[in-house]
Amino acid sequence: MSVLVGKKAPSFTAQAVLNGNNIESSFSLSQFEGQKYVVLFFYPKDFTFVCPTELHAFQEKLAEFEKRDTVVIGVSTDTEFSHWGWLQVEKNQGGIKGVTYPLVADTNKTISENYDVLVGEYVGQNEDGHLEVEGELIAYRGLFLIDKEGIVQHQLVNNLPLGRNVDEVLRIIDALQHFEQHGEVCPANWTAGSDAMKPSHESTSEYLSNN
Repeated sequence: MSVLVGKKAPSFTAQAVLNGNNIESSFSLSQFEGQKYVVLFFYPKDFTFVCPTELHAFQEKLAEFEKRDTVVIGVSTDTEFSHWGWLQVEKNQGGIKGVTYPLVADTNKTISENYDVLVGEYVGQNEDGHLEVEGELIAYRGLFLIDKEGIVQHQLVNNLPLGRNVDEVLRIIDALQHFEQHGEVCPANWTAGSDAMKPSHESTSEYLSNN
């Protein structure tokens, strides 16, 4: 598993569904660089069980992300048409109607591969010359916090059965923004409004900024 923290987030341009209805043919991550923080999260499949709980949970807290100048983007290896169809299904029927943030279609699996969250992999050809795959070519529950400079500041990857905590994502954004604004580092279990810590010397602050 690659560690992308401290590195430039892999860029992409792909099909996406915006505002729960509109299909965008060239949705790009780079449009937010210099403008917004980005929470980019991957989920395994449309029309499943844990996934809609996560997608709705992000939607329910979308205003909190917006207060933090942060864009939420979901990605799976389904097509844009699958995303669109799922968005038309009511929540009480297992759908995600009401989700308005972008859902990206990683149909060719390259985004998931570049973020190293792809479950399966191509293992070569068998004795008959046919291509073989080990595992499903779907995404783990990966999540990446990308700052305004396009640098990954936080990553989390859960296995398929394990849903994420959206409040924890907000806490991490608060911690990053507190450090950026005040130069104070945030100890374990820190929450916004709690005491942070002054670095012991200037080199600590410089190290954290560059790493």
